[in-house]
Amino acid sequence: MAISRDKKNELVAELTELLSSAKTTTYAAYQGLSVADVQDLRRQAREAGVTIKVVKNRLVRVALKGLDTYKDLDLSSLNGQLLYAISQDDEVMPAKVLNDFAKHNDNLVIAGGLSSDGVLMAADDVKALAALPSKSQLIAEVVAQLLSPVHDVTNALSGNLHGLLDGIEAKATS
Repeated sequence: MAISRDKKNELVAELTELLSSAKTTTYAAYQGLSVADVQDLRRQAREAGVTIKVVKNRLVRVALKGLDTYKDLDLSSLNGQLLYAISQDDEVMPAKVLNDFAKHNDNLVIAGGLSSDGVLMAADDVKALAALPSKSQLIAEVVAQLLSPVHDVTNALSGNLHGLLDGIEAKATS
């Protein structure tokens, strides 16, 4: 069934808004996925804060051409049945969600991505991005590194305090 011009304009406006505020967008070919598989992917993506859109590539091209960041890109790689994973919060999560789903379902093939800087990423770049730790994991690692000297000092001081207390206890009992 054909989509009316008004509905297409609404979709383009919605896509333009999503893509203008997106940190990254990852797209993948989904030919052969069942409706249940796509619903499962949407559920996993929603839990990770990622929006999944299944839209005609022509409408995505129109939306991208309307944004200054993407207007000079060669969008010829946007062909076939593609779904788009978009995140406004995390640069890694769209790639990670699609990559994790593709590990268990061979019918989902990552085709590429778009960065917020207007760079078109190849499928290998997206897979490398998916291998990175998430933002929260990186923050936790930095905090652990920053707290490491504090823990070392605390442990050293408590060791000396325990030695002093053991010496006092030995004198008191003898």
